[in-house]
Amino acid sequence: MILTDELCDQLCEAAKQKSREMGFDISFAVFDENGLPRVYRRYGEALALSITLVPGKAYTSAVTQCKTRDVAEASKEGGSLMAIQTNDPRITLVAGGYPLFVNGKIAGGIGVGGGSEEQDCTVAEYVLSVFEEATK
Repeated sequence: MILTDELCDQLCEAAKQKSREMGFDISFAVFDENGLPRVYRRYGEALALSITLVPGKAYTSAVTQCKTRDVAEASKEGGSLMAIQTNDPRITLVAGGYPLFVNGKIAGGIGVGGGSEEQDCTVAEYVLSVFEEATK
């Protein structure tokens, strides 16, 4: 198992530290390669809406193997994934979800929410860098 309890804890800590450094509270989730939850945390006064969105972001990234921002783009009218969310209500078309890969194989997905789209993505990209370093 790639997403061990220890690695999930490390990713949670990285997400929390980065968001606090940036001055906002987040919710954070890690899902495995099957789209099943490994961990969910809500830090401080993270937006209540993040409780719903963040697990959806992690799920979406894991099962589509794409950033949620990219899934949203592909789901537009005429896109290759048009209306994907109508087939699976867990699909979340909000930026802040990133897939986790090890040696080109999907390991899971993360979701970050609580800030602006840019802030969520900055935290997610930082966590992704921590994950990549930890799984070298």
